[in-house]
Amino acid sequence: MLEPIGLSTEATEVYRASLLNSCGSVEELTALVGRPAEVVRGALDECVRLGLIRPSWETPGRVHAISPDVALQALLARQESALLARERQIAETRVEVARISEEFAATRSRRRHNEVEQLEGLDQIRDRIGELTLGCQRSLVAFAPGGHQTSDNREASRPLTESLRDRGVTVRTIYLDSIYNDPATVEHARWLVETGNDVRTVAWLPARMIIFDGEAAILPMDPDNSGDGALLFRGRGVLAGLSELFRLVWERAAPITSARKQRTSTDDKGLTSQEKAVLRLLGEGFTDEGVARKLGVSVRTGRRITADLMGRLGAKSRFQAGLRAARLGWLDEVPGADGDPDAGHSGALDPAPPTTAVLPRPEPAGRRLADR
Repeated sequence: MLEPIGLSTEATEVYRASLLNSCGSVEELTALVGRPAEVVRGALDECVRLGLIRPSWETPGRVHAISPDVALQALLARQESALLARERQIAETRVEVARISEEFAATRSRRRHNEVEQLEGLDQIRDRIGELTLGCQRSLVAFAPGGHQTSDNREASRPLTESLRDRGVTVRTIYLDSIYNDPATVEHARWLVETGNDVRTVAWLPARMIIFDGEAAILPMDPDNSGDGALLFRGRGVLAGLSELFRLVWERAAPITSARKQRTSTDDKGLTSQEKAVLRLLGEGFTDEGVARKLGVSVRTGRRITADLMGRLGAKSRFQAGLRAARLGWLDEVPGADGDPDAGHSGALDPAPPTTAVLPRPEPAGRRLADR
């Protein structure tokens, strides 16, 4: 058919019938092509517009088909001209794309030689995370504060997780104990384990962090809004410190379990890991809202834990609770000194990364650095 040169199926049929049968009235053409009269009239208008048919100069009311050697060759020539122009545009565009790619590669190469690279905005942050993840060959470790993970984040992480598994990359992720409040997140964590990843939980985490192959780490700049920007560290000293921080927390974290035993188990003083974390956070001056963010729980739940601790200590104020907790030795534990991997979870988080960057509080879906 002649669609590639701009002719519809109906117009092709009408032109062919008029050309081969030397007929020129609407009634004759309607009978020949077997289509309704209004369709034939529309096709005739199209043929006239394209220069294939013109009104007869000899007989009014009839039409005359132009020779295909003239009419169709003219249409074909126009299409060929347009195609050549398009090919020239594509060739020019290809040159421009190559130039921009070279400029970007040179800029990125200069940035990668710096030990600290500043990433501005979510788009740039996510682009760099994607690039680093695709290039990751040995290990990826992450702190994932924020409590439960949204369904969008869980689904988005699956293909990435499977890609890392297929490349033989070891993935270790530390969540908060509070994920046990959300069955869907716990189920996702178990799926990660079944896929070959290692997953553990602690009462609270110092910051959100991702380390790729022990060679690059991403942390947000603003603790309150990870979308404002992030820092990419490549310096050996910084990476050594961050990797050691992860190792310390990992050793004292508890493997994901099918029950809440890990979250509700107590030490010899009757304190859960969350309660110990609350005491330490309160001692550091965190507000109810700050404590809740660190634990990945609601403010109401955080206040309930605080009120319960104050009641057990017989304290009327937080300051008094802190004094009594210290007197009872609740705040003097050395992380892991007694060999109990659950003892002193919060103490293990005291060391700060060798940098001024800290990670954000839990962000809404779409604003987190990574949710595995």
